[in-house]
Amino acid sequence: MTAVRLTAESVLSPVERHLSDLLAEQLKMKSGVSVSGSEKRSWERSLPALARDLLEAGLGQVEMLVEYKLPLTSKRVDVVLAGVDRRTGGDAFVVVELKQWSHVEVWDEDPSRVLVHNMSGRPKLHPALQAKGYTEYIDGFLTELADHPDALHAVAYLHNASKADVIDLYDAVEDEKTLLFTQSTRGAFVDYLKDRFAPAPGRAVADRFLNSEVRPSKQLLAHAAKEIREREQFVLLDKQRLAYELVMHEVNKARRSDRKTVVVITGGPGSGKSVIALSLLGELSRRKVPVLHATGSRSFTQTMRQHVAKGSTRTKAMFKYFNDFMEFERNSLEVLICDEAHRIRNVSATRWTPARLRTGRAQVDELIDAARVPVFLLDAQQNVRPGEMGTLEQIREHAEAKGLTVEHVSLDDQYRCGGSRVYEEWVLRLLGLHEEPIRPWQGDEDFDVSLVDSPYELEAILRDRSEKGHSARMTAGFCWPWSKPVEDPISGERSLVPDVVIGDWARPWNVNGDRSVGDAPPSALWATEPGGLGQVGCVYTAQGFEYDWNGVILGPDLVYRNGRMVTRRSESKDPDLRPSKATDEQADRLIRNAYKVLLTRGMVGTVIYSVDEETQEYLTGLLR
Repeated sequence: MTAVRLTAESVLSPVERHLSDLLAEQLKMKSGVSVSGSEKRSWERSLPALARDLLEAGLGQVEMLVEYKLPLTSKRVDVVLAGVDRRTGGDAFVVVELKQWSHVEVWDEDPSRVLVHNMSGRPKLHPALQAKGYTEYIDGFLTELADHPDALHAVAYLHNASKADVIDLYDAVEDEKTLLFTQSTRGAFVDYLKDRFAPAPGRAVADRFLNSEVRPSKQLLAHAAKEIREREQFVLLDKQRLAYELVMHEVNKARRSDRKTVVVITGGPGSGKSVIALSLLGELSRRKVPVLHATGSRSFTQTMRQHVAKGSTRTKAMFKYFNDFMEFERNSLEVLICDEAHRIRNVSATRWTPARLRTGRAQVDELIDAARVPVFLLDAQQNVRPGEMGTLEQIREHAEAKGLTVEHVSLDDQYRCGGSRVYEEWVLRLLGLHEEPIRPWQGDEDFDVSLVDSPYELEAILRDRSEKGHSARMTAGFCWPWSKPVEDPISGERSLVPDVVIGDWARPWNVNGDRSVGDAPPSALWATEPGGLGQVGCVYTAQGFEYDWNGVILGPDLVYRNGRMVTRRSESKDPDLRPSKATDEQADRLIRNAYKVLLTRGMVGTVIYSVDEETQEYLTGLLR
C-alpha cells in the first residue's frame, strides 16, 4: 500500500501545491497515522527535490510511490520509484531514502549507526543500510520480484549535504545495488537515474508492484533456513516429535489434495511448544515452503528477531505479529506458525486502526484464513489480559464453522521446571487452577523450591546464582505503579524509578520501552540480555521466556484468606484489569493465570516471597 502515487511531473505541478496535506490525509485514512508538522515540512522539502532530479533526467513519467508501506509491517518507505528498465525493457524499481541531514558522521561504537549534527537522541541507522534493508524485505515478500532479482535497487539521498560533510558514510556502502548521493553529487544522481530508467511511463510497472501477491520468497526461505538451522540445535522428544511430524504430514497432504487443516498443539510451560515452532520454521524454510512465524507478544517476537535471526534483516522478516494479517490474502501461505497462541485477541483492530479495517472480524479467523495449514501452539492457562481468547475450544469452534478439520496434539510431558510435572501441578493447585486441593510441597530432586523471609534474601540468592554462571530473574505481580524514566537535568542521563517498594527495599520495574536505560535492557530483551537482573519483571515481559533461577514476589493482589488463595483486583495496578475492561470473574482468572506464568519460568529452581504476612505464614506451612 502506498499513501499516494504520482509522476515526477505531477509532484511539481501547481495543482499539487498542497501535496503534504494530501499525504497527511491519505495516511490518516489508510493507516490511521497522524502526521506531525515536522514530517509535513520534510515532504515539502524532499519530494520536490527528488522530482526535479527526475525531470532533469528526462524521467517525468516515472511513478513515485510515496510513503509505501512494507507488506505485513507498519514501516513506511519514503519513495519507491517505478519505471521501465533502460537496458532490458523490464520493470525497474528504486527505493529512495530521503534525508535532510547536512552533516553526519559514523558512530565509533557501531559503523551501522550515525550521529547527526544538531539532532538529539540516540544514533540513527545509516541511511544507506536503511534503504538496503527495505529492498531486502520487499524482495523477500513480493512475488512479482521473485524471478527478477536485479529489478530492485536502493539509494540514500542526502540532498542538503555536501560529500565532504558525510564522507564517513561511504565506507559502509559496499553493495553496487545500494548507493549514496548528496547535494554535491547531484549530477551523479541524475546520471544514475538516466542509466536506470527509460524515458517511458511507469504506470503499468507501478500497478504490478502494488498488486503483487505477498508471500515469503524462495530466497527469503533459504536464508531463514540457513540462519535458523545452522545456529540453533533443537532436539525433539516424544510428543514434541509427534507434533512436529503431524504438522509436516498435514503440509504434505494439503499440497497433494488441495485441502486445508488446522493443527493445535497444547502444552504447559516448558513443554517444548517454541522448540517445535522453530524446528518447523527452519525445516519448512529449507524445503522452500511459504511459512511465517507469528505471536501476540511483543517481547517474544523481538527476542526471536534478536536471538534467532541474529541480526539478519531477512530472517527477522519471518517473525510477525498476530495483527499483521488483517489484509493478508486467503491461503497466501502454506503454513502459519502461531506461537504463544493463548495471546490471540478477540479482534486485531485497535483505536489506531483505519475505519475501513474495523470490520469486527475475529483475529483467529484472520490467522486461519492466511494459510493452508495454520498451526496454533498454546497454553490456555496463560491468558493474562482481557480480550485474549486463544484456547483449543475457541479455535476449534472457529475452524469447524469454516468446515475445517482440526488435529490436536497435547504435550503432556514437562520440560521446563527441571522436567518437574510435580512442581507445575503444585503451582496449579496453589492458585486454584486445578480441581484437586493443594498439599505441602514434598520435594523433587530435579527442581528446587524455597520460601524466603524478605525481598533482600530473594535478590541475594538470585545474584549468587547469577555470579555462579546461571541465568536468573526476579518478577512480581503487577501491584505497584510503573513510572517513566526520569532524566537528570544536568547530565541528561535517564534512570529508572524504584517503583516496587517493600518496606525499605525498592527496585525498578523492567524498562517500559524500546530504549535501554543505563545498564537496563529494553523491555523486549529484559529476560535474555545482561543487565535484566537489576529490575523486577512483570508478566508481560516474562511470558514466553525461561531462565535457570526464578524469583517471584507475590503481591497483595493474591493472598491467603479463610482457607484458600483469593485475588484482590483493587490491589492491582494493571490498567488492563480496570473495571471498565474486565469483570470481577475475568480479573480473578487473569490474576491467577499471571502468577501461573510467573511461577513457572524457572528451569532449575524458584524462590518465592509474599508481601502479605498471612500468606507468607501459609506458604511456610506448605514449603516447610
